[in-house]
Parts: sequence; structure tokens; C-alpha cells
Amino acid sequence: MRNFLDFFLVTKDVESSKLKKTINLAIALLLLICLFLLALGDYTMKWASLSAYGGKLINGYKMTLVITFFAMFISLDLGFIIAFLNHSKILIVHYLSKIYVEIIRGTPFLVQIIFFFYIITPALGLNNRYFIGVSILAIFSSAYVSEIIRAGIESIGESQHEASRAVGFTTFQKYRYVILPQVTTRILPSLTGQLSSLIKDSSLLSVIAVSEFTLNIQEITAINFRTYENYIVLAVGYLLITFPISVISRKLERKFNYES
Repeated sequence: MRNFLDFFLVTKDVESSKLKKTINLAIALLLLICLFLLALGDYTMKWASLSAYGGKLINGYKMTLVITFFAMFISLDLGFIIAFLNHSKILIVHYLSKIYVEIIRGTPFLVQIIFFFYIITPALGLNNRYFIGVSILAIFSSAYVSEIIRAGIESIGESQHEASRAVGFTTFQKYRYVILPQVTTRILPSLTGQLSSLIKDSSLLSVIAVSEFTLNIQEITAINFRTYENYIVLAVGYLLITFPISVISRKLERKFNYES
């Protein structure tokens, strides 16, 4: 009995551990499939109902990727700026960055979308909903990115700062050659998690009629009434983006840990 239970536990034996992990993963996936089929009951899947909307699905998927790419690029830049402003010796600048982060992190993203789209952007004369969507997503994500970067910077010991000053580094050189290389390896898993969240958060842009993956699925559902099939495609579509990101992050994390 004990040997049987040991089969489901982690061991130090590398070869047997790999085999056990593979078999246990297969069992877990099989259990999930059985649970899914049980939940379906007598429902009959009709995947052919999606065949007429392939182009719409692909266009929505590509739009989600494009929106996420630009939003993440902008949010990283904004996040770095806000993180450094948070360390500013000018109190007004410091408190403005703190207020920005607290407001963004403390309010629902859906509320922010509605507020920006219906109040802020009309006052600025903006009407391109795709540009607005990317901007809102970037602003929202930048608050979280800035906190990740801030935590990474603060995790570096004071001795590193003192050593940089001792060799005559300027503030820019200190961050460029000493602090940021160490921060990058420490914040990589958190940034990856934020990227995955950003991809999923982009689905909320459907409320302002940004024609991304989720909105297109909703429109298809309103036509063919095949909710299960459509939302399974939606879930798999997001997993195809987020899962590889997680795998790449783990590999990079192991690489950096090995090099350090």
C-alpha cells in the first residue's frame, strides 16, 4: 500500500521522478476530461457551427495579440518611470506616483475603462477605440508593473548601492550596471504573471466594442447560440498565449539562477 502511495509523491530519484510526473500528469488530465464530460451531460457538441466564422475568430485573435503587445510595451516603459518617480526625493513627485498607483490598483478595471472611455477621452478629442483600448490597458498594467519593479529595486541590499558609490559610479551607472541586471532576474516571474493577466484583462475591452477575441466570440454566440463550443474556443485561445509564456519564464528563471 505504501509503495502505491509513493507513486503519487515526489522523490529524489530523478529518473523515476520524471516517469512518475509524466504518468501523474496524464492521470490528472484524464480526470479533468472525465469531469468535463460529466458536466456536459447530454449536451451534444456541434463544432461545425463555428466553421463559418473562422475568419472572424482569427481576426479577433490577432487583434488581441496586437493590443496586448503594444499595451505591454507601453506599460513597461510607464512602469519603470513610475517606479523611479516613487523613489524621487521631491515629495510632490513621490506622492503623485503613489496616488496614481493606489487609484489604479484600488479600483476595478471595468470602472476605469468606462471612466476613461466616456469621460476622459471625449474631453481630449480621442475617438479611435483601439488606441483608447491600448492606452487604458497600458495605464492599468503600468501601476502593477511599477510595483513589481519597485519591489525588485528595494530587494537589492544597501551594500550594493554603497559599493557602487565607492567605485565612483553615477546614479545612472549604478542602476545600469549593478542594480537593474540583478532586478531583472528577480522580477521576471512576476512580470510574466502580469503579462498573462494583461492578456486576460484585454477581454474587458469588449465593453467598449474593441473587436478583439472575446467580443468576436460574444457576437458569434449571439448568432449560432452554441455557448459551450464558443467559450471553449475562447478559453483554449487564451491558454495558447499564456501557457507558453509561463514555460518560457520558468526556463529563463532557471537559466538566470544557474548563471548566478
